[in-house]
Amino acid sequence: MSDHQGACVKKGRGRPKQFDRETALDQALQLFWRHGYEATSLADLVEATGAKAPTLYAEFGNKEGLFRAAAERYVTKFAEKGKALLARPGLSVTQAIEDFYRAAAAMFTDKSLPSGCFIICTSAALAASSDEVAQILRSRHHLQEHTLLDFLLTRQQQGELPASTDCAGLAKYLACTLQGMSVQARDGASEDDLNGIVSTLMAVWPTLSQTCRHMSGAQAATVEHA
Repeated sequence: MSDHQGACVKKGRGRPKQFDRETALDQALQLFWRHGYEATSLADLVEATGAKAPTLYAEFGNKEGLFRAAAERYVTKFAEKGKALLARPGLSVTQAIEDFYRAAAAMFTDKSLPSGCFIICTSAALAASSDEVAQILRSRHHLQEHTLLDFLLTRQQQGELPASTDCAGLAKYLACTLQGMSVQARDGASEDDLNGIVSTLMAVWPTLSQTCRHMSGAQAATVEHA
């Protein structure tokens, strides 16, 4: 080996490993998703990301900052895909809903990922004392429902749903169905099991999509005597 080659080897050995933020976030996301916020320690995060604690603090501020960034990573990588499915042109409202839920069934049971939905799973395992983290999760959880509501309202404006359809109530129902599928996946349900739930949802969809807004007693009496 020449003196020049030897110098290059020594220089390479002394070069610090570069911090890869995206890879670190993916590893942190997997840990939080699998174990929850409280059960994931800083030592776990250091080991999984390969970064030293001072590096993580410098990049994310603290554990809550890292969790917030991991939640955003989940939204970008996974939740936005569901939103894109609903927005695909040329699909009926029925087909778009079915595609959305069958994609969720596949993702919730993907063997390369922790089971279920990150937002739903980490919310269920959260202690009452974690106010800031709870707020992060609430905002992301509401985002799921708002995505469904925006989709339904758009299709209603386009005449694909009756004007009397209770889109807000229907969006809550659909969000609850998604939550139930996540819990089932966490408990070991297979993709076929979850697709069975989707098939049931689609069987009752014609009735659900015709559901009218709930009227108070006074409103009902007014309609009855009109």
